[in-house]
Amino acid sequence: MNCIIVDDNKMARTALKQLISQVDFLNFKEECASPVDAFNYLQKETVDLVFLDVEMPGMTGIELIKNLEKRPIIILITAKTDYAVEAFELNVADYIIKPVTLSRFMAAVAKAKELFESKEQKVELNEKDKEYIFVRTNAVLTKIKINDITYLQALGDYVNIFTGDKRYTVHITLKGMEEKLSAEKFYRLHRSYLVALDHIDKVEEGTVFIGKHPIPIGEQFKKELLKRINLI
Repeated sequence: MNCIIVDDNKMARTALKQLISQVDFLNFKEECASPVDAFNYLQKETVDLVFLDVEMPGMTGIELIKNLEKRPIIILITAKTDYAVEAFELNVADYIIKPVTLSRFMAAVAKAKELFESKEQKVELNEKDKEYIFVRTNAVLTKIKINDITYLQALGDYVNIFTGDKRYTVHITLKGMEEKLSAEKFYRLHRSYLVALDHIDKVEEGTVFIGKHPIPIGEQFKKELLKRINLI
């Protein structure tokens, strides 16, 4: 995976390069001292993964993400937790608090690698009765019953499909999945989540629960959700 570092702190960049050098599947390409430098570099070069600081002069890492038309996989590395909610709404792969330990770094790049490898996965829908979909990984097709899907989570240009105790990561947008699934069975209750209405167990203080998994409800989706769950 071709990767770059974007951080205005030279010592932080040096420490990250040291960590990157210990991971065989990472290919370090460039270090950028500002988001503007990174933006210009990303317009010209193919990059799979960006290690991105948040607070930098001129433009924040969050603003850089919002300005990228084609986004690589992003791992945010910052000294503060303040941006975590906004970061995950932008579907970053992970959010690491400085100082970065080797074990935490390895966990984050493992997530990034899983997303990267999911580029080869595609979703094919059984159009006849729409009772199942197939997830294609290389030459292997895995069947997933629609009724087994509990919820879907957006990760940029990827989607996690959850079916009880299993998770499938596919290279498709959440909007793309929403178009493939029945609007009667699934509801987009947050910009990052599509849920199976039949699998909602309870709704509490702006959150739905599917089993023990809490999923936030976007403010603009609350009223319609209450209609869809047949509230008495």
